[in-house]
Amino acid sequence: MASVALGCFLPLQTLRRKPLLCCASTALTPHSFSQTTATLKPIVVDGDPPTFVSAPGRRIVAVGDLHGDLDKAKHALQMAGVLSSDGQNLWVGGQTVLVQVGDILDRGEDEIAILSLLKSLDIQAKANGGAVFQVNGNHETMNVEGDFRYVDSGGFDECAAFLEYLEICNHNWEEAFVGWSSVSKRWREERDVPKNHWGPWNLVKQQKGVIARSYLLRPGGPLAFELAHHAVVLKVNDWVFCHGGLLPHHVEYGIERMNREVSYWMKDLGMDDHPPFIATRGYDSVVWSRLFSRDTSDLEDYQINQIQYILRDTLQAVGAKGMVVGHTPQSTGVNCEFNCSIWRVDVGMSSGVLDSRPEVLEIREGKARPISSRRDRYSELQVVDYI
Repeated sequence: MASVALGCFLPLQTLRRKPLLCCASTALTPHSFSQTTATLKPIVVDGDPPTFVSAPGRRIVAVGDLHGDLDKAKHALQMAGVLSSDGQNLWVGGQTVLVQVGDILDRGEDEIAILSLLKSLDIQAKANGGAVFQVNGNHETMNVEGDFRYVDSGGFDECAAFLEYLEICNHNWEEAFVGWSSVSKRWREERDVPKNHWGPWNLVKQQKGVIARSYLLRPGGPLAFELAHHAVVLKVNDWVFCHGGLLPHHVEYGIERMNREVSYWMKDLGMDDHPPFIATRGYDSVVWSRLFSRDTSDLEDYQINQIQYILRDTLQAVGAKGMVVGHTPQSTGVNCEFNCSIWRVDVGMSSGVLDSRPEVLEIREGKARPISSRRDRYSELQVVDYI
């Protein structure tokens, strides 16, 4: 079986005894599939960052908020049928299109490892006619703004460790970033020392992590540059994906314009010091809105009708039939509202949130349904057609 390159991996015991060297890496080799798949028309992407995607005939899988929990992320991806279960981090999704709807950062200790894994899977997916897309959520934009209130202590540690790994890789960003998901766990285990609660040392360690995170995620920083490759609103075929929710005034402002302005801000390309308000700030911004994710059981009929009208107006304005959002944990799992024209996929799976069982959403041949176990992938689609 082909293997994913480990980037600059060397056993850490060796690294401690010898000069820091970056070992040669091999190219990422996609997994070879045993099943025969029909040849589909190529995926066409419009916009920078990607905004409109034509993916004829593709199965689409949407994954909700991951919040730094690598184990749960892998579980979800394996359940979705796109990640191998042998620990080799291989793409097995064929021509599937995977969309992760934001909030990879904060509340967990493996944030960069998840970003690295998705980047590695995207490289492999493209070689097989598939693709991996991400949209940025409010926790991505908060971190680029320097708001670290929700960062797990392990998240700071990972930033410091990743910078050391980057140095070993002779500052070859692509090699280090893609390889990190395969070595991060062993790196952490090898470097962990028994906690002696010695205050000064812990303080130095914390400061090192904060400095590392600030360097990586400040506007123009290397990790902020990675995030800048992703949109805040993505349309794949006739489905819209965003973190919080897309509203009519967002569409009027311009989806490509919002994506471009957020990307430019993350890259620090001479725009205002602050990100565009309509996309990243305020209760009704794209990454913060909870209008379509709230529990409707405590609403009056007229309020429900208003929300449904806003949703219908938004979808018509953007030429879509359905929307997929994250942001608000759903205690009942992946679910839909308003004749299944809105799907909520944040199940709070991260151990830093609800520590719930992973679930994903599958869209195939114009129908959508939740997947809560690997067995669900082979069951018949039983969902209501969206409006």
